[in-house]
Amino acid sequence: MKLLRLNSVFDCTGMARSTIYKYMADGSFPRPVSLGARSVTWVESEVHEWICNRIKIRDNLYTSKTDY
Repeated sequence: MKLLRLNSVFDCTGMARSTIYKYMADGSFPRPVSLGARSVTWVESEVHEWICNRIKIRDNLYTSKTDY
């Protein structure tokens, strides 16, 4: 299992810190794993699963429309 630091999560998702924490607050983004008082990471597979789910949502939106 690989853990990602916040900068790697930025790179994977293209989102800013505030957006990541907003999604975490509403329960739609994976929660971090605390490694200490000032150190958190995210499980890589959970972040990639979240990205894949966003792609599925996008694809479902576009395939359900008759015109673009």
